[in-house]
Amino acid sequence: MQDNNLKKFFGALLLILGVVVMLFACVAFLRDGQPTLGMSVSHWEAVVPFLVGIFFLGIGSSMINRT
Repeated sequence: MQDNNLKKFFGALLLILGVVVMLFACVAFLRDGQPTLGMSVSHWEAVVPFLVGIFFLGIGSSMINRT
């Protein structure tokens, strides 16, 4: 039972992290080169955090669904 709770905790953590990273990528994409949280990110550089966010979101949701 402890193992399932741990998986759900890390799944929720990855899910929240994925959403936050995807929101950052979307905001950085819309600002187009203007500093976002102290970093200047171009359109193409915003794609990488978006893909990482999708990856974390998918892994987190699958960890929650499997337990």
